[in-house]
Amino acid sequence: MNPDSSAHAGPVEDVVSWLAEHEEITSLQAAVCDLNGILRGKRIPIDQVTKVLDGSIRMPLSIVGVDIWGEDIVGNEHVFANGDVDGHCIPTGRGIIPVNWTSRPSALIPLWMFEEGARPYLADPRQALARIVERYRVLGLRPVVATELEFYLVDPDAESAVPPISPYTGKRLDSDAILSIDELDDFGDFFWDVYEECRKQNLPADAALAENGVGQFEINMRHTSDPLKAADDAVLFKRLVKGVARKHQLSATFMAKPYGTRSGSGFHVHFNIIDEDDRNIFDNGTSEGSPVLSRAVAGLLNGMSESTLVFAPHYNSYRRLRPDTHAPTLASWGYENRTTAIRIPGGDHASRRIEHRVAGADANPYLVVAAILGAALYGIENELVPPAPVRGRAYSERLPKLPADWASAVNAFEDGEIIPAFFDEALRTMFVACKRQEIAGFASNVTDFEFAAYLEII
Repeated sequence: MNPDSSAHAGPVEDVVSWLAEHEEITSLQAAVCDLNGILRGKRIPIDQVTKVLDGSIRMPLSIVGVDIWGEDIVGNEHVFANGDVDGHCIPTGRGIIPVNWTSRPSALIPLWMFEEGARPYLADPRQALARIVERYRVLGLRPVVATELEFYLVDPDAESAVPPISPYTGKRLDSDAILSIDELDDFGDFFWDVYEECRKQNLPADAALAENGVGQFEINMRHTSDPLKAADDAVLFKRLVKGVARKHQLSATFMAKPYGTRSGSGFHVHFNIIDEDDRNIFDNGTSEGSPVLSRAVAGLLNGMSESTLVFAPHYNSYRRLRPDTHAPTLASWGYENRTTAIRIPGGDHASRRIEHRVAGADANPYLVVAAILGAALYGIENELVPPAPVRGRAYSERLPKLPADWASAVNAFEDGEIIPAFFDEALRTMFVACKRQEIAGFASNVTDFEFAAYLEII
């Protein structure tokens, strides 16, 4: 099962002992992550903790494929063909994760899905990533991954995105403040609690900074040679930030584009690959990097259009992917170039790495990391060669375009030639069906903007 590390992982006896030391916790949350990156599961009394830890908890396999509103997918062949069977929900190895921002303290035990016979259920996004990581392991390789997540703090009482009121000045934020130390200070208590909860949950939070948008921030995670833990950390971090924000009478959103005219929120992934001797195989002592790096870049570019649905999975996602917004629209790459989709950062050649800049903060971290590592491996194994790197403004180049809208991205994913190399058929069909149901849901609702524009004019 490739369990990852945790501050509270260990034998059942250790978990029971930990709970005995935390008498304030009277219930547990046991949950799996669905294709939209949302945790779904059950609330369990603590006297049932051994049932969770020994894998006795069962939930429908279809739970990983519900739509964004939590509705079953109509006509889902993975539901009706088998009678909507249960899967075995096994702890990931993370152990117990304290949850302290709720009205009463609780704790979470993350799970992932298996079929009968202990077969990994490959429509589970965490299982999809584990499958890619195993392919690297067989080759004697380990990806080293770090993530950067952007988010907005907004007014919790507003019906649409409205900047929050500063707890320090009592005034509503009204301007962009990139890298503003003062704006970080304004929300100092919020960030103090975020870092404290990250410590308790074993999340390697690093630098925090104010981003381009009003009330927009970014917190980076330190790199790890366990990609599963990197994705776990991102999923848990998103939930943590939203929970701590509520505690401070704020709302936090990881929407890709909550404001139409302000910066979108991205989910950038940095990675390199080390061999059995802990050598970075992207490094050849030069600023350009090794031939393996070039092949990985080529794989990422070749798979980018058909993977766009993973990086931009929602209706709102495509408001972010616009030219001249520091969000990519073309399958491009370059050295120290933030207008490209793939950036090769400068610095010490021993740390040579790839930064993948396509995904929005609204994407599922498991699927994002799986798509990136899968496409990179495809390029390495097939010895692909990338085009020349872009110098200057990438938006002006004549390069392959990413799908510009949601429906086109669904079609590109469904018809992709590289996608089947790293995502199982069950995941692909379930993801496509989920997204098409969501598209239909948005298409059947008339927005207030449409109503105001057309009511008495036409």
